[in-house]
Amino acid sequence: MELVIGTKRWSTWSLRPWLVLKRSGLPFTETLVELRQENNVSADRIRAHSPSGLVPVLKDGDLTVWDSLAISEYLAEKAPGLWPADPAARAMARAAAAEMHSGFQALRGEAPMALDEPVRTVELSEATQANVRRLVALWGGMLERFGGPFLAGGWSIADAFYTPVATRVRTYGIDLAAYGDDGRCAAYVARLLATPEFLEWERAAVEG
Repeated sequence: MELVIGTKRWSTWSLRPWLVLKRSGLPFTETLVELRQENNVSADRIRAHSPSGLVPVLKDGDLTVWDSLAISEYLAEKAPGLWPADPAARAMARAAAAEMHSGFQALRGEAPMALDEPVRTVELSEATQANVRRLVALWGGMLERFGGPFLAGGWSIADAFYTPVATRVRTYGIDLAAYGDDGRCAAYVARLLATPEFLEWERAAVEG
C-alpha cells in the first residue's frame, strides 16, 4: 500500500490515517507532497494521486481511497483491533471519530496544527471556546465510561482522529481545566502526544 500525505507540520488529515496505518502493522510506503507551494504546484502534484485533489490518499493495488475516515475504515477491515471489540465502545468510538471528521470548525480555523511553532497562549473566540467545552465533555465522558487510558479503553481509530487536536491544545496553551476538565482530559492529551507513532511523525515534521 501507498499513503500519499501532505506536509507533516500542518496536515492533520494526513496524520490521522498515517497513525492508523502505523498501528495496524501493515506494510506501506509514504509519498509526501509539500503543501502551500506557489503556482499551484502542490495542487498539481496532489491531483496526480487523488481524484478529489486532496490528501490523504491510500492506494492499494488498483484501489484508491481518498478520505481519511474511509481509509481508516478500510484498514480496520484488513487489520483487526483498530476499533474496540465491545459493540458499545465501538459505536461510541466511531461516533467520536465522525464528529471530529465533520465538526469543530472554529477550532480548526483558529488554531491550526503547527508542529514547528513554539507553544504560546492565545485568546480564543467564543465559537472556539464552545468547541473546547465540547471536547472536554466528549473526552471526559468516554474516559470515565471506558476507564481509559484512551477514549474507548485501548487505543483506537478515534484516538488517531483526536491526536491533531492534542497538538492544538499544546501549541495554543489551551487550559482544559478552565473548560471543566478534572485532569482526565489533560492526561489524555499527554498520552496522545507521547505515543511512539506520533513522536515519529513529529520528529520528521520538525526536522523537515
